[in-house]
Amino acid sequence: MSEDRPRHPLDPLTADEIRRVTGLLRRERGVVRPQWRIAAIELREPAKEVVRRHRPGDRVERVARAIVWDTGDGLAYVAVLSVSDDTLLAWEPQPGRQPNATVDEWHECDEAMRRHPDVIAALVERGIDDPSLTLVDVWTYGASLIPEPFAGRRIGWCDVWLRAAPGANPYAHPVAGLKLVVDMNTMELLEIQDGPDLGYPPVMGEYTPAHIPGYAARTSRRPLQVVQPEGVSFTLDGYALSWENWRMRLGFTYREGLVLHEVGWADGSGADGSGAHGSGVRPIAHRLSFAEMVVPYRDPSSEHANRTAFDVGEWGLGFMTTSLELGCDCLGEITYVDAVLHDSAGEPQVIGNAICLHEEDDGVGWKHVDGVVGAEVRRRRRLVVSSHVTVANYEYLVYWRFYEDGTIECEVRATGIMVTTPFPEGEPPPYGTVVDARTYAPIHQHFIVARLDMDVDGEPNTVVATETVQPPTGPDNPYGLALTQANEPLTTEGGFDPNWATQRAWKVTSSTRRNAHGAPTAYKLAPSGAFPAMLDPSSPVFERAQVIGHTLWVTPFHPDERWPCGEFVNQSAYDEGLAVWTQAQRSIRDTDVVLWYVFGIHHVPRVEDWPVMPVDVVSFRLTPAGFFDRNPALDVAPQAGSHEPGHCAP
Repeated sequence: MSEDRPRHPLDPLTADEIRRVTGLLRRERGVVRPQWRIAAIELREPAKEVVRRHRPGDRVERVARAIVWDTGDGLAYVAVLSVSDDTLLAWEPQPGRQPNATVDEWHECDEAMRRHPDVIAALVERGIDDPSLTLVDVWTYGASLIPEPFAGRRIGWCDVWLRAAPGANPYAHPVAGLKLVVDMNTMELLEIQDGPDLGYPPVMGEYTPAHIPGYAARTSRRPLQVVQPEGVSFTLDGYALSWENWRMRLGFTYREGLVLHEVGWADGSGADGSGAHGSGVRPIAHRLSFAEMVVPYRDPSSEHANRTAFDVGEWGLGFMTTSLELGCDCLGEITYVDAVLHDSAGEPQVIGNAICLHEEDDGVGWKHVDGVVGAEVRRRRRLVVSSHVTVANYEYLVYWRFYEDGTIECEVRATGIMVTTPFPEGEPPPYGTVVDARTYAPIHQHFIVARLDMDVDGEPNTVVATETVQPPTGPDNPYGLALTQANEPLTTEGGFDPNWATQRAWKVTSSTRRNAHGAPTAYKLAPSGAFPAMLDPSSPVFERAQVIGHTLWVTPFHPDERWPCGEFVNQSAYDEGLAVWTQAQRSIRDTDVVLWYVFGIHHVPRVEDWPVMPVDVVSFRLTPAGFFDRNPALDVAPQAGSHEPGHCAP
């Protein structure tokens, strides 16, 4: 993206803007490495009304928000800075709070610990005389689990892993029983927790061809090519993406990674029927993103008791986004978009090919065969907006898909390498699955929180719980066949749960617009990938992540309510997000609403998940439910088939 191109209020910060923010922090507050670290720099998004009023050529006020901390005294600050006017607008101390961990800290801790003489000595005692073959993997703490002598400090705890050879998989061989406690501000080794040495079982934990014994690649696959000889059907203008009737803007933040803004459907009429919203674009959602990911390991042993990750709040999906490669991660005619973030010194860092855009065939979209006129078939096509994230041993592959019938699908594929632990011969723990010789993988869970800032035909919306009712057998229902649909508006903010017996779902309905049949226009969220927390309310994990106690939360929009477990999750003791906000019991009827949808994977490991997981797929959908007056894919054009003329699309 050109640095001098026309700007839109929602465009992510450019490299030059990040440099200006860093320069401002240095000039105004002396924020310079090594004493200071910058945890986060992001665009402070303008108010919705500012975005709606914006027209090409308008001046854009650019404001950034930064989180920094002094490694000397550990005190964190939130800074608000005008990039447009080169001024510091606010500088707010955050006593008792720890900013998110940074990628720089992860690497520096790994290097410092592998050089530390006490760590080297502990490794030698376990028969490891080459520290270069080890990996020190730092995890963050919850406040209640920090060892008492180190309370109040910025602390990390570390696993140690061993490569069988240079370039081999480190996660194949845990150095079980050995844990390191580190002051992340000074990289001081505070404690070595040295438990029983369980050795290194003869596992086959390799996944790269060079290290798999007797590897021979399959030869049965034949080439599969996706070709669009006339080019793609979508257009990308800056960050503005158009495909078929879909309109949206791409965004990217250090914490959420991929963000979708101003998602709408172009049909020539705006939310008020006049085309007022974006020249004939009916709004559906103002902003779609992932706001948190909670991954508790359900094994109380000393190896795993501290192992809970908040991948969004503690680390940031944006920082861990990886570059995508043609033919491997994305197939077909691809358009890539780079992302610009920063390191902990505030220097811009570009993630090339961070976002992939492409079209996919998705089978038959609709079909009917008539005895007189024959078959009418339309192939279904979808636009895919994707990004991939590597969180140490795990990968999360994120796909937002848009269909010609108005459906929005969000899919996450989890892959990568499971955490494993050896056990004494004949004594497998009950908290996981044996996946290799004297080796088990613990049960764990992935709770993903999608933040869905819905604006269905404009801001005033009401969320309606809709479920199927079975009336009793009687004069009006003599054979017990009747089913009806109950619709109950949600009036007060809070958490809500599915009922599979009644197929409960939730519709976000417009308060101002109705379809041709008299019903409010709406989009529906039907729960999928939902599972219970299975945690005692007094658990330290649940106290920090009460969002996982319900599948759906609904709140009225507030610009400062962005993070469901609170902004400062690293070393938190309690949830400062939804659990606190919803105590106000605000009205959510006929207002601007935000849905927080909790879905994910309850992962009971399989042997087949080792040594690298086949993707575990989970998804949810937002489907039009009266948003249109009829099937919006009726106008998908018939085309000649690839082999002979006909009415089906190729």
